[in-house]
Formats: sequence, structure tokens, C-alpha cells
Amino acid sequence: MSLARVSARRWRAAGLPAQLDAVDRGAAVAVEGAFEPDVCRRWSARVLGAKKDWVADFGREQFALGRAFYTHYETGRAALYFRDAAASDARVERHLPGMQAAVLELFEQLTGGRARRRHGFCGPGVHVFPAGEKVSRSGGVVHFDIEGLTPHQIQTKARALSLVVMLQPPRWGGGLRLWSATYRGREAPTRADLATPAFTYRYRPGSALLMSSYRLHQIRPFRGDAPRISITVHAAEIDRGVWETWF
Repeated sequence: MSLARVSARRWRAAGLPAQLDAVDRGAAVAVEGAFEPDVCRRWSARVLGAKKDWVADFGREQFALGRAFYTHYETGRAALYFRDAAASDARVERHLPGMQAAVLELFEQLTGGRARRRHGFCGPGVHVFPAGEKVSRSGGVVHFDIEGLTPHQIQTKARALSLVVMLQPPRWGGGLRLWSATYRGREAPTRADLATPAFTYRYRPGSALLMSSYRLHQIRPFRGDAPRISITVHAAEIDRGVWETWF
């Protein structure tokens, strides 16, 4: 298991070669400097200023700007997610104009494919993990990103990817641990899964991580008084080089 590291500046200067093969060969691809620090600071400030439009999840353990499918699915609010999807995207665009399009463009550059928004679902959104709350104290749930995949996609192991862009990493910790284990029909990881080799990727502002949605992973605990703020988009390949995306 390996992590491919790419400098966004050098990568773009070289003509944007796609990185999908690197994801297939290893654990993930990390793109350093995918977004400039000033963009990250501006977007982070806008997210923090949009608190009235945050969606509270799991008893206010975490928040989102935009509705995240997995949190609604796991808490029995899927109907609300779909009913509010269009309005959710409008709120994200109002607070972060151009963000969703920019993240989908990055996804296309990384995969060499075409990204389209999944009908009825929300576009790329933002997760906010507050300092001092459960994820900060003990880390996130160890999981696979299979929520949102259809049973057929899971059964056939259709290509599925998760892209995370870090806007504001915490002052200490908060990286993403990735295991060699991948999804094999059980949503809960086994002891054998957790015993496989693992490493932790430590984000910088503007860095992006592209990984298989079937990869076992976990947000690590963090310290400091600043929240962890990141953008996420999930995708499934529905035809060769054509990806449906959602949050």
C-alpha cells in the first residue's frame, strides 16, 4: 500500500496527467497545493460566517454546509436530504460561489474523466468538525464510504472514489488514517481489517486526497481551538470515464 504525492504546481505545469491509475495501484493520491492558501482562508471564513445555514449531524458532533447523504441516511433523514437537495446546493453556492464547480473540475483533472452531478443529490459540500467535540477527542468512526452506492455498484465493485480538499486543518492532528483493508461485504471493519498495514496522511491547507471509496479510513483525533474544515465529494463510475458525483 502506498500514497502517491503530487505537487499541484508541477503537475499542472506538466499538462495535468490523470492520477486514476495511481489510486488503483496504491492507497490514495495526495495533491499538495490543489487550492491556494488564500482561497482556503477565504472559503474557511465564509464557512464559519455561514453558521446559521449549517446542518447539524449526530447530535451536533459535526456540522455541514450542504447536506451530506451519509449523515442523513444513517439518521433516518434521507427524505429530507432529497427534498432539500436543490436548496442545499443554492445555499452552498451563495456562501462559496464557484466552489462546487472548482472541486468537480479538480476531480476531472485527477481522473481524466467527466464528472456530472447525480440527479436529485447534493453537490460537493463542507464538513465542519468542531474542536472539543467527539471526533476531536477520539477520532471519527472507522468506515468505508459505501453509502450512496447502489447495491449493484457494490456487488460488481464498480469504481467509486472520494475526494477530500482540506480548507482548515486543526492545529494538531486531524489527519486521515488509511488501512490496506477494503470493503468485502461487511460495513463494520473486522479485527483482521484493523490489523492490516495503515498510515496517516496529514493534510495541509489546500491539499486534496483522492482515494477509493472502498478503502477503510478514519479521521484522527485533533487538538486546538480551531475546527477542522474540509470539502468532500463522492463519485461512482457509471460508464467508462463518466462519473456521477454527490455529497
